[in-house]
Amino acid sequence: MVIMVVPQASPMLLTRNLLYTGMTRAKKLLIVIGNQNIIDFMIKNADIKKRNTGLAYKLKNK
Repeated sequence: MVIMVVPQASPMLLTRNLLYTGMTRAKKLLIVIGNQNIIDFMIKNADIKKRNTGLAYKLKNK
């Protein structure tokens, strides 16, 4: 079971990929809590931004 809370946030964070990830993690039940307009925006927002997290650098220099 997955409970996914979708708050009002930056449009960069509200992507279709994030919604899809929550859906695919749910094996039997998905509960989405949030404003319908925001969820509709996520469904339409197929933008994929390159994220510069520095994770690779941090893992190499551990």
